[in-house]
Amino acid sequence: MTAKKSRRQFTAEFKSKVALEALQGKATQSELSKRYAIHPNLISEWKKALVENCHRIFDDPHPGIDARDKKIDALTKEKDLLEQDVNFLKKKLSPYL
Repeated sequence: MTAKKSRRQFTAEFKSKVALEALQGKATQSELSKRYAIHPNLISEWKKALVENCHRIFDDPHPGIDARDKKIDALTKEKDLLEQDVNFLKKKLSPYL
């Protein structure tokens, strides 16, 4: 039996670092692939993604605020539901306490 090999996962920071190095041209993709032990095609994909999505940096002056607000709203709703559950249980269990 052979153990199933899991795929490596790379952080966004690592991908952007490698893609930027490739775009700067200080080292070839072959050199970068050897240095970071990744396939050159990955570097090409990351470089392409960086170029295609770099305009998004300037779209929103405060990125993440909408996501933070949505998270706060979701947590507030969850808190309200939990409070309702607690109040219901307090009413039902009050004769036993």
